[in-house]
Amino acid sequence: MTRFAAPISETIWDMKYRFKTPDGVPVDGSVEDTWRRVARALASVEAEPALWEPRFYAALEDFRFLPAGRILAGAGTARAVTLFNCFVMGTVPDSMSGIFDALKEAALTMQQGGGIGYDFSTIRPKGAAVHGVGADASGPLSFMDVWDAMCRTIMSAGSRRGAMMAVMRSGHPEIEGFIAAKRDPARLRMFNLSVLITDPFMAAVKADAPWDLMFDGAVVRQVSARGLWERIMQATYDYAEPGVIFIDRVNQANNLNYCETIAATNPCGEQPLPPYGACLLGSINLARLVEAPFGPDAALDTAALEALVGVAVRMMDNVVDVSRFPLPEQAAEAAAKRRIGLGITGLADALALLGVRYGSEEAARLTSRWLQQIARAAYLTSARLAAEKGAFALFDADAYLAGQTLQAMDAEVRDAVAKDGLRNALLTSIAPTGTISLYAGNVSSGIEPVFAHSYTRKVLQPDGTRSEEEVVDYAVALWQKMHGNAPLPEHFVDAQTLTPMEHVRMQAAAQTWVDSSISKTINCPADIAFDAIKDVYIAAWDQGSKGCTPYRPNAVTGSVLSVAEPEPAADAAGDVIWLAEKLDRPEALEGSTYKIKWPESSHAIYITVNDVLVGGQRRPFEVFINSKNMEHFAWTVALTRMISAVFRRGGDVSFVVEELKAVFDPRGGAWMGGAYVPSMLAAIGGVIEQHMIATGFLAGPGQGAKSDPGARVAGAVCPSCGQTSLLMVEGCLSCFNCGYSRCG
Repeated sequence: MTRFAAPISETIWDMKYRFKTPDGVPVDGSVEDTWRRVARALASVEAEPALWEPRFYAALEDFRFLPAGRILAGAGTARAVTLFNCFVMGTVPDSMSGIFDALKEAALTMQQGGGIGYDFSTIRPKGAAVHGVGADASGPLSFMDVWDAMCRTIMSAGSRRGAMMAVMRSGHPEIEGFIAAKRDPARLRMFNLSVLITDPFMAAVKADAPWDLMFDGAVVRQVSARGLWERIMQATYDYAEPGVIFIDRVNQANNLNYCETIAATNPCGEQPLPPYGACLLGSINLARLVEAPFGPDAALDTAALEALVGVAVRMMDNVVDVSRFPLPEQAAEAAAKRRIGLGITGLADALALLGVRYGSEEAARLTSRWLQQIARAAYLTSARLAAEKGAFALFDADAYLAGQTLQAMDAEVRDAVAKDGLRNALLTSIAPTGTISLYAGNVSSGIEPVFAHSYTRKVLQPDGTRSEEEVVDYAVALWQKMHGNAPLPEHFVDAQTLTPMEHVRMQAAAQTWVDSSISKTINCPADIAFDAIKDVYIAAWDQGSKGCTPYRPNAVTGSVLSVAEPEPAADAAGDVIWLAEKLDRPEALEGSTYKIKWPESSHAIYITVNDVLVGGQRRPFEVFINSKNMEHFAWTVALTRMISAVFRRGGDVSFVVEELKAVFDPRGGAWMGGAYVPSMLAAIGGVIEQHMIATGFLAGPGQGAKSDPGARVAGAVCPSCGQTSLLMVEGCLSCFNCGYSRCG
């Protein structure tokens, strides 16, 4: 029986991929049973299942080929779930009925476990006339709020909530609001945001020319192209979003540009897709293919790599036939093109096992060579599959062979495609692999560097206590096994020691041979200069990347996983980190009372905020929340006491506003004053914020503290396990404690 390399690997398998009955009884007794279940399911559509099942099992064995989590968890279970990770939905119509039809399609897709991507550029800007009803449009951002609330209420198949990508073209009149949307930490938290950057826009940026913001062929206004470009970079610098997608480059490089136009991507950006397109993902574990690690003869077994790619492509092609789809349009799109996204994981570990520093010119050279070998083997396999089973329905030999991918291939590949066609329209992609990388022994994730050579994971025990265990990177653990306590060689680097330009170099080296795209985070230090962030974007553009996602720890999204937590204060007791002496209450206080009429409540709610004068500045001191509706009595009393207790302790208590505004009601929110409010508690938070602004305690909306400034927080908090262990990798927030991933 296979032994997991680390306790966390077995935990991930048990939680996410092990088949269990609805009441939690395991059906898969071991990971071998999981591999056998998946191999059998994917071989079932072969003419000779008995021939292919053992070959598929051998590919899965020893964690060499890692199908995406949807496949591992769902294949062979007979559950009504999709085996595809994510989708780009249909074009959003610019009408109320069309918008909410699209919302329904999104909900149905998330219900089966698919993440979604949307282009919101098709919705008219705020203030535009809505003919026939005598009203003004509320704009795409207001409808994105509705999508965001929907996503929070839909529990995806398995144990994660849905993930979404929203994109908007750089020429849309609402683009400035889109760029600034994530400045409010409570807004659009279920979305990743990216701006679609066109070639004309980049030319206008370089020429410092004016840029037209247009809708439906009409110019609404002009802005400075360079000024808009700098707004994007400033937003990334301040709060890590939006990223950028070089959309014209994506379409020019697309194998299918003769029959489709791409306007959006999946949630993490590695799959640019047409309307109703779906991403089918899997990864080759390069770390498991290195022979004689750390020795003078260390090398990647390229023969084994090519053979493994051949089997993996066949397995993934079969997923198209065995998977369910949330919508018939998605099934039709997948059947017509049969696109797959075969990628890699364990790249950084494989380089370390060879003695090569990640980010170096040699690392980029090896990465490019390995990706070329993978692409070549994948295309040759797909051509053989086309000869055996038929080419994808929309294959056009002349148009396809003229594309960038085939022009870069050698004569043997081009001849095979010309003779037999291709089974799969697109074949390669590099996706986030955080969870499956943990499952595979904590190999480095996707194309990313090792984040930390080791870290401490807190594990919740049945009795409610937490134990700690060390989680060690795969290559580091192998070094320690072979060399004991000998210091790590200098080529063992991590994300903390790399420069942003070394990240860009690795992404560009891989992109040459990836016919879809790459999910990659350009990790930057918190103290990086703004001009250096600007250089990262230009380098990504100049070196041929299809997108760019820098990440700098910041006050809005927080920090990332803390490798070594700071020592607690000497006088700290238990889990109490900080506490101020509470303020004394004067005999009389000045305040204001506000009225909220929540649509689902028969009685209004009255909120009184009283202030105290401290150092010549009014500051909130206490809150009273009252209603005639007795159903609200208990929670309004509790909220009154808790908020007042926080206010009376002093300090910057504006974080209370942000916490309340971030509360979403699973039953849905309401439209109030022309804006979507996600819950009654969020409405109360908005009233308190309004009061703080009126008294000068806050400068404006969204300007409150994003967290309690008096508390010491090691990193961003995971919504699944509650630990401060979120890490931004591959464009996606992932938890190193429990394996949670916002993208899958």
